Amino acid sequence: MLTKRDLLRSAAMAALAATAKSTPALAQNKAEWPSLLEAKDIAEEGFVYGLAPVMFYAVMQEFAVDRNSGQFKAPFNEIQNEHKVSTPDDTAVITPNSDTPYSLLWLDLRAEPMVISVPAVERDRYYSVQLIDGNTYNFGYIGSRTTGTEPGDYLVVGTDWKGETPAGIKKVFRSTTPFPLALVRTQLFNPDDMPNVVKIQAGYKARPLSTFLKQPAPPAAPKIEFIPATTAGIKENFFAYLDAALQFVPETPRDKEVRAKLARIGIGPGKTFDFKELSVEHKAEMLVGMKQGDGKVDKWLAGGNKNINGWNVGSFFGDEAFYNGDWVMRAGAAKGGLLGNDAVEAMYPYTRTDATGEPLDGSKHKYTITFAPGQLPPVNAFWSVTMYDGKSQFLVKNPINRYLINSPMLSGMKKDEDGSLTLYIQKDSPGADKESNWLPAPDDKIYLVMRLYWPNPATPSILPAGEGTWQPPGVKRVS
Repeated sequence: MLTKRDLLRSAAMAALAATAKSTPALAQNKAEWPSLLEAKDIAEEGFVYGLAPVMFYAVMQEFAVDRNSGQFKAPFNEIQNEHKVSTPDDTAVITPNSDTPYSLLWLDLRAEPMVISVPAVERDRYYSVQLIDGNTYNFGYIGSRTTGTEPGDYLVVGTDWKGETPAGIKKVFRSTTPFPLALVRTQLFNPDDMPNVVKIQAGYKARPLSTFLKQPAPPAAPKIEFIPATTAGIKENFFAYLDAALQFVPETPRDKEVRAKLARIGIGPGKTFDFKELSVEHKAEMLVGMKQGDGKVDKWLAGGNKNINGWNVGSFFGDEAFYNGDWVMRAGAAKGGLLGNDAVEAMYPYTRTDATGEPLDGSKHKYTITFAPGQLPPVNAFWSVTMYDGKSQFLVKNPINRYLINSPMLSGMKKDEDGSLTLYIQKDSPGADKESNWLPAPDDKIYLVMRLYWPNPATPSILPAGEGTWQPPGVKRVS
């Protein structure tokens, strides 16, 4: 009887045999290459391990390297302030946040550390500077929750920096990779509030340490020819992109074992993996391995969290110690929503189903979400519910250009007679009397994400993730 793996391999072999004119030699010496089964297992493990750094590399390529990508923001060490929130036109990152205008700063720490300076921010306005490295580890935070709302200067250094903390620097943050991202979120209260956000954004600064200290700059780091990243290219030759990404991800004790395995099939810094050079048999086995790796990631996404009233609630993102070498969790977090926050900074309950477990589909049904009196999400900052297309995980075009409902909108929304708050989740307007509470849905599958910024740690709380005393209400089908 054929196992699932046999079926996958047979399909891969058939597809390859149909296109292969000959069987090329292996890229490496045959004696050094692992057996078919070993190659399959390495491909599976390598795909899971590599998914997060490859996705990070691809976004870096689009945002900071390729000026013609359509998503380019600014070159390394320059801040790009977005004077708007994300819309359906923003497609570089899945499940984009449309709550807070972003400021993006992709850092190059090779020549010297960088100083990030923040202005004073009023106490009732949430802001955060999330520091994320090429491993997708959140290695530090500046902002309302962690450092307060006073102005300050902070130093971001690479793995091998050994200097003393300079005078005037409030804190030093150490990245595990040379090209980390500083992702800044500044709360927008309403559309008329944008000029105030723009003023705050103008106060975010990035300077090389030498400039901050008024000293001569060290020699510039050598120019890098980054491999252009495209979705089609990654699907076609994932491991070539992992080669590229791993050039900028130093090996650590946690990933030493998987990196050694990848080196056996020609993947790693200074290597050039070429799928086309493999034998038909090795190609087939590696395709099976990658498919199985992707399946593992999807399985984790489906079951790696606690199901609460149909919502998936869990803790996805964190630093190196948080993941502790759990590559499936890291890959699942990247695939579920790249560049997300630590649970203490923000929680992200998400769902594709109603409270009974049936798939959410705007082409077939209307839905509601009702927060009982006194049961709105407990947060120190603010909360939102955002609508995404269930297939692409991008924001949904709609006639009123509303992509989310959040707590700053509460004053304009209608409460039910008993004091509860009902959101209407459907593709067509629920009527003029209910439109203030309408979250437009696609004429297709639905993916909903709650965002709870700076969740309240005291009861009632969604923390600890999946075990908290507050629970998100289920999505109810009404037609």
